[in-house]
Amino acid sequence: MKETRASIRYAKATLAFAEEANSSQAVNDDIKSLMGLIKENLELSEVLENPMLGADRKEALMNAIFPEASEETKKLFSLLAVNNRMELLLLTCDNFMQLYAAQRGEVKVIVTTVIPLTLDLENQVLQEVKKLTDKKVILENKIDSSIIGGYILKIDDKEFDASISSQLKAIKTTLTKKELEV
Repeated sequence: MKETRASIRYAKATLAFAEEANSSQAVNDDIKSLMGLIKENLELSEVLENPMLGADRKEALMNAIFPEASEETKKLFSLLAVNNRMELLLLTCDNFMQLYAAQRGEVKVIVTTVIPLTLDLENQVLQEVKKLTDKKVILENKIDSSIIGGYILKIDDKEFDASISSQLKAIKTTLTKKELEV
């Protein structure tokens, strides 16, 4: 919880600084690239979270990986390094993207399914989500075979779970309670 609050503060500060410099779009683009790289490269994530590696070396690594990053993005690296909080980089980036999207009147919607959404299903989901929010919807489809079937829809901090796995868990809970009562 403490790390979440800290990462939100860093994200807000970065967004405010980027707004002042009229470079929030450039910072958002940098952060999208950075998040993609960190999520693809488990080793990079481990390096950032490694307490044995100094913050200055982590900052140098990030600057070497992203030499074309905007000055504001580099200042985020520097700010996290100075405060010895480089392990918060991914979470801060995620929070920045959410704040930036909210500022632009957008909402990120994550639909988790067993198979990729077809274009027709994607359009149906978009139509239903537009009934729930008046913001511009950015749809992301995650694939997770453990849900067995159905879908999980996440909008901001709300989650609608219509997956088969959650229904099976509910049935199991009900049966277990009834067994205990007998």
